[in-house]
Amino acid sequence: MPTEDERRTVRLTAGGPMLVQGPVRIETPTGEVVESDRFLVAICTCRRSKAYPLCDTSHRRKRRMDDRSDEPST
Repeated sequence: MPTEDERRTVRLTAGGPMLVQGPVRIETPTGEVVESDRFLVAICTCRRSKAYPLCDTSHRRKRRMDDRSDEPST
């Protein structure tokens, strides 16, 4: 069982990335390994990121486009 210092916090965000306390080593389904020494790492869950598996906020651009479709047309 990991000690309190060895445990990582993983935060799930609605419509956004998974935030993980770093540093982390990420292994993708294809076998690619990505490492980050950052203190907080955003892992893409929407798969739109050009930097996948790391988040590049591509999900925000898609959401903004969707939000505009709710506006009345002029």
